[in-house]
Amino acid sequence: MADMKIGAYICQGCGIGDRVDTAQLASVAKREGKAAVAKEHEFLCNAEGVKMIQDDIANEGVNHVVIAACSRRAKTEAFSFDGVCISRANLREGVIWVRPDTDEARETTQEMADDYVRMACAETKYQKMPEASGEQGLTRHLLIVGGGISGMTAALEAAKTGYKVDLVEKTGQLGGVAGEMYKKYPAKAPYNVLADNTTGEMIAAIEGNGNITVHLNTSVTKTEGAPGRFTVSLATESGATKDVTVGAIIQATGFTAYDLNKLPELGGGKSPDVMDQLAFEKMVKANGGAIKKADGSDAKNVVFVQCAGQRSEQPGHLPYCSGHCCMTSIKQARYVKEAGGDATVIFDDLRTPGADGEDVYRGGQEAGVAFSKGKVNSVEAAGKGLKVNYNDKILAEDTNIDADIVVLATGMVPNSGPNPYVKLDLEMAEKDGNEELAAKLKAEVEKAPPSILNLMYRQGTDVPHLKHGFTDSHFICFPYETRRTGIYTAGPVRRPMDAHQAIEDATGATLKAIQACENAAIGRAAHPRSGDLSFPSFRKEGCTQCKRCTVECPFGAINEDEKGYPQYNEARCRRCGTCMGACPVRVISFENYSVETVGQQLKAVDMPDEFSEKPRLLVLACENDAYPALDMAGMTRQEYSAYARIIPVRCLGSVNTIWITDALNSGYDGVMLMGCQKGDNYQCHFVKGSEIAHIRMSKIDDTLTQLNLEKERVQTYEVSIADIQRIPQIINDMEKLIGEIGMSPFKF
Repeated sequence: MADMKIGAYICQGCGIGDRVDTAQLASVAKREGKAAVAKEHEFLCNAEGVKMIQDDIANEGVNHVVIAACSRRAKTEAFSFDGVCISRANLREGVIWVRPDTDEARETTQEMADDYVRMACAETKYQKMPEASGEQGLTRHLLIVGGGISGMTAALEAAKTGYKVDLVEKTGQLGGVAGEMYKKYPAKAPYNVLADNTTGEMIAAIEGNGNITVHLNTSVTKTEGAPGRFTVSLATESGATKDVTVGAIIQATGFTAYDLNKLPELGGGKSPDVMDQLAFEKMVKANGGAIKKADGSDAKNVVFVQCAGQRSEQPGHLPYCSGHCCMTSIKQARYVKEAGGDATVIFDDLRTPGADGEDVYRGGQEAGVAFSKGKVNSVEAAGKGLKVNYNDKILAEDTNIDADIVVLATGMVPNSGPNPYVKLDLEMAEKDGNEELAAKLKAEVEKAPPSILNLMYRQGTDVPHLKHGFTDSHFICFPYETRRTGIYTAGPVRRPMDAHQAIEDATGATLKAIQACENAAIGRAAHPRSGDLSFPSFRKEGCTQCKRCTVECPFGAINEDEKGYPQYNEARCRRCGTCMGACPVRVISFENYSVETVGQQLKAVDMPDEFSEKPRLLVLACENDAYPALDMAGMTRQEYSAYARIIPVRCLGSVNTIWITDALNSGYDGVMLMGCQKGDNYQCHFVKGSEIAHIRMSKIDDTLTQLNLEKERVQTYEVSIADIQRIPQIINDMEKLIGEIGMSPFKF
């Protein structure tokens, strides 16, 4: 490897040259940053400035580039140079735009700029260019598990791109729930009419497509490997087996209707004429549109009960809305009207989402469907029929209505397989001797459904759940990507939705799966660090086999070898660095992001003595929410303390406690960690990183006590990308707090 040669390039544009002494910055880069080349330019991002850098790379041997200009989030294309390590010093958004343009502020503004140049030089000294691991593989082939509307859509969309598809369905026919439908709403206007079920046409298209291989009565018995090179074992009911190699996997296993036998108060399980929506659909289809009671006689009056056992906090009920039920009931009520009967929909809130929703509702009104706002209390036998007792919320009185058939909108339960983290939590509870928790978790494990994917992962056999059994995916930033890289979920297994939404969902998941295959071929990371070629490595001789990296990895990227050492899988890794933050002996690192790249930055800051009245505040800011918000604070000229020094981190999960200790020992007066929202409604781009960081920092109090420092000196915050005014205020409040409790006694 060539000797390191640092080139530091200082921009004078966007007002930087008017606010700070760029010649001094170049001198700092050379004298303290050990830059072999340090140059100023009036507009570094223009063609002339970029060419100057490129010429130094080509002719002067510069292989580590420091760009002292705008934020690392800006001008990424202009400052993209192949084959060199790049570090950015944020002088525009991070210095001149957050400080007042006054003579009084000039000194501290210059100090900020000097420090950011020092930090960028320190960072790049410990960076290396990522090298290929040899794990790359390209397989333009997808496995799709589930042959319903979502799975079939995914298969057809993938086949259009030239990708091969193995479509696995556990039953003897394709179609799923959609195949049971009598009619459907059209995919285009007019939406207030019913259309024929076209599932049969989709099945025919799949069977006639040479890129799609269908496996009926088949299940997945084992899944190994990684994006670009999964090996999946398939088994049929007859016992035949087959192995396929695929680049990515889409799980489209759909849903099961909530068990109406759990609703005896609404007649569930007591009368054959009380049924759920799917049973009603099958009956109408079987009878060619006629509405028949269980005894074969015509039903003239059908009542549809919304939110039956859902949107309810009662034990055993579903607390969520299933998304499709209101529109499905309106559709089914129109079956009744077309057959010459009367149909009543009793609802608390009627929800018809989507662009077509209002037309669907209006079509029901025009067809003569009766809508009554009320709460059903009970359904009971009444002669040869049924009586529905409910509270009319418009008239504010109890009333009832007779019915030949009652249809309960019971909602959907996802077919997601077992949650792997329940079993992992059980292992931990047993290890910790927590018998009460272990007993509770053991009961959950015993009643868990059978595995769907049978992953050979240290972290379990299936994709993790978020809430209520739906698979875990970031609902804002990457809705299809599960916590198992290269495995995507689509349709109602991911969240409640109707058929139209499931088709869109499957199309999106297919495109992401194809992207995963293509990225895996060149070693690129998946979202949110798309394009990152780095991956973690560790020093085996320093590893204590504590398993923290394995357990804390949010994405199941780390297995263990036969001796208990971690086995890193580049293609599964999202490059969040959570394993690096977890390691107590600091042996895990990335080529361009490590304990040293951050640790040396914070140590490079010029530390005033305790008599200068110039505190230093370290801000470790998540690059996905906090750092962009800080940039926008600069753009909107929100001022914050000149004593803050901000270091972007990939995720708060990557923060190693040694950084906190080093900062305090170096004389920082306060340390702030800013990451994404955690919990069930998390916004952390790496799912668990922010939560894990909060847990780690909750234990830092002992360290502060040992150092005889106030606990308030280290703070962890949940912030969002929209906190443009709040984040500067947090920084300013910390400066005020330091003024109250005093400077750190560790200043030199």
